[in-house]
Amino acid sequence: MTAILPFLKSLFPQPCHDRVLLVGGMVRDMLLARESQDIDLVAALPHDELCALGFRLVEPASSPTIYFKHHPEFGAIEVTRIGSMDDLINDLLRRDFTVNAMAMDLSGTQLDPLGGEYDLRESLLRACSNRTFTADPLRIFRAFRFEADGWRMTPETVALIRAQEWSAALTTLPTERFSSEMLKSLTRKRPERFFQLMIEFNVGAEILPEIFRMAQIPAGPLQHHPEGDLFSHSIQVLQRVASMSDDPLPRFCALFHDLGKLATDPALYPKHHGHDFAGFSMAVEFCNRLCLPATYRKALAWTSSLHGKANKWDELRNSTQLKMAEQAVKSGIVNILPLVSAADKSEKTSMTGWDTVVRIAGMSMREIGIDQEKLEALPVKDLAAFILQKRVETLAKSLKHITGRENRPE
Repeated sequence: MTAILPFLKSLFPQPCHDRVLLVGGMVRDMLLARESQDIDLVAALPHDELCALGFRLVEPASSPTIYFKHHPEFGAIEVTRIGSMDDLINDLLRRDFTVNAMAMDLSGTQLDPLGGEYDLRESLLRACSNRTFTADPLRIFRAFRFEADGWRMTPETVALIRAQEWSAALTTLPTERFSSEMLKSLTRKRPERFFQLMIEFNVGAEILPEIFRMAQIPAGPLQHHPEGDLFSHSIQVLQRVASMSDDPLPRFCALFHDLGKLATDPALYPKHHGHDFAGFSMAVEFCNRLCLPATYRKALAWTSSLHGKANKWDELRNSTQLKMAEQAVKSGIVNILPLVSAADKSEKTSMTGWDTVVRIAGMSMREIGIDQEKLEALPVKDLAAFILQKRVETLAKSLKHITGRENRPE
């Protein structure tokens, strides 16, 4: 606050100061003593005056018209224009939740006609009006994301979501907007709440049908999966990985690592033979449909494909371990695979020696003792096997030094 308010006073001429207000998440974060990503303002200033101050009119397809300006130190500055200060209450009522509908003038005085400060102190999520969700159904998922961060929806807010069926409205929701809320939820304290609430409220099957199907499928034989259904198992794995990493990518891979089980013929339940193989292509299609970054697509595909072998790590030959490590390096899951593997099993056993295997899988020819002349003399068809064998020998020596055990027979 001490930095932003003087900056805004310098940005706007003094005669404008009583017509410019900080609003939304910016005020919420100030009161919580958190840093904010962007500066959100409401201004009762004419179009021409905003443009003269360097703001550019932006008319996005799925959100209200704003005026935008970027500052090298303070980042994005977004202004919602109102006709006069008398229109402020209408602007606040159009927002999603009361904690995001507080305002502050440039002198630091807080304006809170909807009671957002009380809800902020109590960590309550209260809809600003009866039209909160009908005006923008994405706000349902935003509410779920807030709950994943420890907030609690008020009974009135819950009733508004339950008051109608949302399928038709959600079919027109841009996938990218949903995915943005989902990925944000994966960074929160209890990421599982986002997905549990989708099931509890029966909202979002049009966008993420996989989790609804998971709830109807056995995770595996009960002696290995006493939790029962695949959704419950996936939530457990997500919770375990979340306790070990704040990164949303391994958390995402944890939740959907068993995506391939959705392809199992029901006649084969409760077993899911080959689900890791099926999961590779399903993960690619799944991430493409959700418009997720390529890093998510690659990570989930290879986590799905490799986690079954990873769960049997101590039984694998050294050559198999090396091949797995090479692929983990290429797909960016060196740190993800052991996390998911440990979380996938109730005993949480780690992949012993994984770091060593990864290191040796990445060694150069010289580092593993291959003579260049001998390498060039080999037939091309024998090169890969010869290099792998040299890596196996190097790994065996390293493991014997670390554990005192001989390597597994090849």
